[in-house]
Amino acid sequence: MPLLEVTDARRARQFLDLPPRLYRNEPNWISPLDHEIEAVFDPKKNSNFQHGEAIRWILTSASGEVIGRIAAFINQATAHTDPTLPTGGLGFFECINDQQAANTLFDAGKAWLAERGMQAMDGPINFGERDRFWGLLVSGFTEPNYGMFYHLPYYQPLFENYGFQVYFKQYTCRRDVAMPLHAAFHRAVTSYAEQPEFSFRHADKSDAEKLARDFQHVYNLAWANHSGVTGMSLEKARSLVKEMKPVADERLLWFAYHQEEPIAFFISLPELNQIFKHIGARFNLWDKLRFLWHKRKYDQLPDKKMFGVIFGVVPAWQGKSVESALMEHARAKFLEAGYTDCEMNWIGDFNPRMLAVTRSIGARIHKTHVTYRKYFDETRPFERCPIIK
Repeated sequence: MPLLEVTDARRARQFLDLPPRLYRNEPNWISPLDHEIEAVFDPKKNSNFQHGEAIRWILTSASGEVIGRIAAFINQATAHTDPTLPTGGLGFFECINDQQAANTLFDAGKAWLAERGMQAMDGPINFGERDRFWGLLVSGFTEPNYGMFYHLPYYQPLFENYGFQVYFKQYTCRRDVAMPLHAAFHRAVTSYAEQPEFSFRHADKSDAEKLARDFQHVYNLAWANHSGVTGMSLEKARSLVKEMKPVADERLLWFAYHQEEPIAFFISLPELNQIFKHIGARFNLWDKLRFLWHKRKYDQLPDKKMFGVIFGVVPAWQGKSVESALMEHARAKFLEAGYTDCEMNWIGDFNPRMLAVTRSIGARIHKTHVTYRKYFDETRPFERCPIIK
């Protein structure tokens, strides 16, 4: 089974064309967009190449048919979170149901990482942020949300038979928007309404600079101290706002303010895979026109699906019901805008406080992904991801 490094456009095309063959009988599979996969491996588009490197391979049968693919990468910004265990990553794994083929792919990634001083590898993950292409789907084989992979059920034993162990589980939670929140949420709204220094409102897309600054402020205080999460520059925040602006519904971008300083956010988007499932993965000019038509049609639906991208409260305001008031304000506007179903970006089992928040709003686990880790020294006692206190 020849293993070939992806070094030219032809092999990149083969890398992209494997999943449609593997998933052709899977009605819930929705293809990611080719250009978004390719951007991960383009140093001009992926800033992680400034402090990291990546490689990818395809695996072929004796007859030359592509039967597997994988990528390996090192992000120096996060590889040494535990200085005693430098850790690289594997991702974009796809393979036929053959343990030998899977082992060949895993071995290639392990050898490449070990040559560069790594002592462990996580997978399947992304050479980038955790918000997309992260984790292996092991439960809840429904249509994937935008930015997340759908996987075949036999992938789990392929990973575990190789020796990968669960580093953390990732839960995607779901709730009906119309389901009333607990009475405590309404009491929080009433309490904060009596304090004029607080306000709760959705963003104004026309003021992209304010949206970027407010997002960066809350993100860096609420999230950047978490293991494996780095701080966000204003330039990066501006780039994210620019990227999401064409598809965002400002009624889904909510902030809480104290004396006009942002102290919490709940950022959601229309669930784009409900549109992209009608569009080709190559996203050529014709596909872009079809996207605009389907998006306009989707915007007019009375029962749309939304995707909760990120939720956070700055530490100084945690435990003070700010999130309750924010969610009650937001829910009313979601219903008014025609959103009936909400799935939330995954929450790791290392974050019990955030999982408790999702339970408090009536959300329940709908999908489970797993981030695996494999130690190269198999005699070292395995440790799961630390719990956020």
